[in-house]
Amino acid sequence: MTTETAPTPLEAHLDGMHRLHRGKVRDIFAVDEHHLLLVATDRVSAFDVVLPQRLADKGKVLTSLSKFWFDETKDLIDNHVLETDVTKMPAHIADHADLLAGRSMLVKRAVPVKAEFIVRGYLAGSGWKEYQKSGQICGHELPPGLKQSQKLPEPILTPTTKAPAGEHDENITIPQLAHLVGVDVASKAGALSLALYNHAHAYAEERGIILADTKYEFDIFEGNLIVIDELFTPDSSRYWSKADYEIGRSQDSYDKQIIRDALEATDWDKTAPGPRLDDTIIDKARARYFEIHKLLTGSDPA
Repeated sequence: MTTETAPTPLEAHLDGMHRLHRGKVRDIFAVDEHHLLLVATDRVSAFDVVLPQRLADKGKVLTSLSKFWFDETKDLIDNHVLETDVTKMPAHIADHADLLAGRSMLVKRAVPVKAEFIVRGYLAGSGWKEYQKSGQICGHELPPGLKQSQKLPEPILTPTTKAPAGEHDENITIPQLAHLVGVDVASKAGALSLALYNHAHAYAEERGIILADTKYEFDIFEGNLIVIDELFTPDSSRYWSKADYEIGRSQDSYDKQIIRDALEATDWDKTAPGPRLDDTIIDKARARYFEIHKLLTGSDPA
């Protein structure tokens, strides 16, 4: 049920639709000069490589949870979403409703900000590895003696480059970010990233969940920053159980860290093609994706 090696019908050619870009998980289709269609597939990626297996209905979880968070944070920042009901989209999109329903967003076409904005509130993942080597993350000097999964004194912005498909994003410092996207955009997007994280962290904590870190992408639309792509999904965020949280070890996650950990236990060199994992790992990740959706929203994806 959860694994496939061949492309699904969703990933094949869709009559009447022009695919502009195939990302690690999302496909982007041109609608007209002002609109795009963003489709979340069931592809699984880790370390910037798409794996051979699929996680059934993952795209629906990502789309539903992103929509929830875009609505939840609209008072902080505008977003790119115009419509998520495929039946209300142009006819050539609605014609593919059987494939696209629940996993598609009609969005504004805007100017990309060419960086990814990662906010870390806890010491985990690649941040933990970098801290062990240098005592810092992306130029942020951190106190000595911190332990794995420990809460940081305050959330920090640790941006990366936006690498083409198949290549790896690279960590950059705040001055490098400013050089890449401009001082004004870097400052505004950085402040918004931290505000969004603090808002979502507080919301999740009330529901027994720790939002350890997360990633954002931004566009510029009519002169203003908007948040795009996905928001606080288990693909872009690290979620832990507050009840089971323990400093000094890796946490059992409600996200694709399950898959990353399984890959780290292999001898894979993190270059394409990715290895095939045991189906039990994929099944566990799928169950956790649905679980975090329900814990945060109170319901399953529609």
